[in-house]
Amino acid sequence: MEFLIITGLSGAGKTRAADICEDLGYYCVDNLPVALLGRFAALCLATRGRYERVALVMDVRSVESYEELDAALSELESLDCQVRILYLEADVDTLLRRYKESRRPHPLGKRGQSIRQSVEKEIAFLAPLRERADFIVRTDSAPLNRLKARICDCLQPEDRRFSLNILSFGYKLGLPPEADLVFDVRCLPNPYYEPDLQHLTGLDAPVADYVFRNGNAQVMLQKLTELLEFLLPLFEADRRELTVAVGCTGGHHRSVAMAQALAQAMEDRCRLVTVSHRDIET
Repeated sequence: MEFLIITGLSGAGKTRAADICEDLGYYCVDNLPVALLGRFAALCLATRGRYERVALVMDVRSVESYEELDAALSELESLDCQVRILYLEADVDTLLRRYKESRRPHPLGKRGQSIRQSVEKEIAFLAPLRERADFIVRTDSAPLNRLKARICDCLQPEDRRFSLNILSFGYKLGLPPEADLVFDVRCLPNPYYEPDLQHLTGLDAPVADYVFRNGNAQVMLQKLTELLEFLLPLFEADRRELTVAVGCTGGHHRSVAMAQALAQAMEDRCRLVTVSHRDIET
């Protein structure tokens, strides 16, 4: 069983990190007192596999002393749990700016004490925990929405493949709400008006041949492939998947043929690609 301790400076992005870990399949708990850590681990182990990956957010309010946390982590390890620590930090000026924007009090704040003094006190208090951390991630050099890629690189370096989802659809049935990018292929010749092709789909070779017999379809495929080759590295910086929708009138012929061809073109470029056809059966 894996326990990931998400900790670090207040305002450095621990809540955002917990959301990311939840997307990665971790069961997340925020601000569990250190004194309850051993009992919580025992409860998770008693579920016999239901909670194999747990992420615990711990800030300075959860820890009375480093010695208490060290004892709790040793107890976890004695239960044959894998324990890793993800420590998030940012420079003091960045943290001060974030506190000014959020207008929230610092957890170590006291009357007559500035936020800077509270941050510096927290840095000193958490220094031993930072020394023990398996991963240290700074969040001041890039926006917090870039955090996902960094955490994935730390926790799942073997699973950082970017997923490209290609979806065909029919405009008459509405735009797919999950689409990030939408391309319209209604400008291409429509096989629907060919009696021999009307009852086939873009998965059938005669329909695909009809669509791509037109030179514009080949050029469009080339341009879309080039565009995705340019865009994907940009999207990969802060997400793990992208959904590209290709639409025609009914979602049976042109969009299906183009989606299939586009998926094949991107697979040839070593991308993890899935293709589906929303309206092909309607």
